[in-house]
Amino acid sequence: MILAASRFGPWRDGIDPAERLARLRSMRAIARLTLGPRGDAFAEALHRAETDPAQLEPALARLDALASLDRRAVLCSFAALHRSN
Repeated sequence: MILAASRFGPWRDGIDPAERLARLRSMRAIARLTLGPRGDAFAEALHRAETDPAQLEPALARLDALASLDRRAVLCSFAALHRSN
């Protein structure tokens, strides 16, 4: 179960499947670019979630397992990318 506080980005309720896919892919690209090999497990979990919604929760667990500075870098970049102007 995904807690209410964690329902953002690709984990948000009620978003279109195409939008969820776009958010997963953008977060995966951010993880690859900012974390390099440290983010491999997280990036692979995001990749699995692209085709299997049951993998969304494990992908969130991988995000939460990142070191705090790595997690912050991913979330800040993702927020900047998806910020409304």
